[in-house]
Amino acid sequence: MRLLLCLSALLALIVMPAHAADISVEQYGYPLSNPFEATIATTPVALRAELPGDDDIDQADYSIRLRPEREFTLPDNFWAVKRLTYRLAKQPGPAPLMFIISGTGASYSAGKTESLKRLFYGAGYHVVQLSSPTSFDFIAAASRYATPGYSPGDAKDLYRVMQAIRAQQHDLPVTEFNLLGYSLGALHAAFVSKLDETRQSFNFERVLMVNPPVNLYTSISNLDKLVQTQVDAIDSTTTFYEVVLEKLTRYYRQQGTINLDEAMLFDFQQSALRLTDEQMAMLIGSVFRFSAADIAFTSDLINRRGLIVPPKYPIDEGTSLEPFFRRALLCDFDCYITEQLIPMWRAQQDGGSMAQLIQQVSLYALEDYMRSSPKIGVMHNADDIILGAGDLGFLRRTFGDRMKLYPRGGHCGNLTYRVNAHDMLEFFRG
Repeated sequence: MRLLLCLSALLALIVMPAHAADISVEQYGYPLSNPFEATIATTPVALRAELPGDDDIDQADYSIRLRPEREFTLPDNFWAVKRLTYRLAKQPGPAPLMFIISGTGASYSAGKTESLKRLFYGAGYHVVQLSSPTSFDFIAAASRYATPGYSPGDAKDLYRVMQAIRAQQHDLPVTEFNLLGYSLGALHAAFVSKLDETRQSFNFERVLMVNPPVNLYTSISNLDKLVQTQVDAIDSTTTFYEVVLEKLTRYYRQQGTINLDEAMLFDFQQSALRLTDEQMAMLIGSVFRFSAADIAFTSDLINRRGLIVPPKYPIDEGTSLEPFFRRALLCDFDCYITEQLIPMWRAQQDGGSMAQLIQQVSLYALEDYMRSSPKIGVMHNADDIILGAGDLGFLRRTFGDRMKLYPRGGHCGNLTYRVNAHDMLEFFRG
């Protein structure tokens, strides 16, 4: 199969880790050896940690008003995100509190965030679920410049959100504060932790990063490459999405039912209809391309930049946004950085070159802090598709024995695996 950008090179990079994992494949027991498959299908249900169900959790959604000026400037069809919503699960009495920061483009109610909430709630924590600064609701309701991607700025926005939540929930009996983020949220967690060292609103007891990007530009470049993968089609006029749909249709005919959840995807991949590496790469890349489009569209609209939506275009509750979102889909992460993030960064931070921006937004900027802070740990997978050459080596040198490296799991595919769940709880127990 021919690839527009060399998928085989990316595969070679992620299946040959720079450092051996802390646990062997045999000891670990996670069954999915293909990182694309693990990323999509995640952990088989039988191998997941036992977690409490929604009926066993005292939880509710709350909202906070952070950017009142946008209540008048945002279009009417943005009414749902003019206040920022978060979810709080409360224990019956005094307990430690866990803030969870969602990954790229994900809201506070995303599936992975929900799973982590259940894990820590079951272990006796109050849990606050936070949207990613790259989610459209956070951009609209909480982001100062509505241009996410500058990690120190995103961390300040998150910190203001967390302070506002604590003020709103001032009667909640909290014994200590902890912080966890996954994927991009893991990188944000590190920047928030560093900020808290000076502002000291929370004095986090423990901070855990799960599958963070190291060099943020490398990670988004890897994801942009996935969506540019060319896959074999049935004929010259059949799209990638039609190929996937045709396979799902055949699966339905064989099984008599279809439920697009992780268990179904795992079962699907065990069948003769399984997706190829190229098709799985395209599927993963497409999900992140939609996130990039959301970011580009929302940031452009709020700032009236005119790159996607004409600045004076009349938008009300009945206006179709589809034409603008289609235009936004043509802009990948690199496009967003070039057209919106860098100009904002240069204007607000007196920024300079792309190399300087990459340094400031990546974990490199926090190397000394992370090396010297015993409360921060990291968990990662040797085959994570967002990693680049040297990333695992950097984490090893920086964290030492505060890093846990698993041999498999792709990008966050093993988040609910019982071994990982046990290790996360043990980290916070100290």
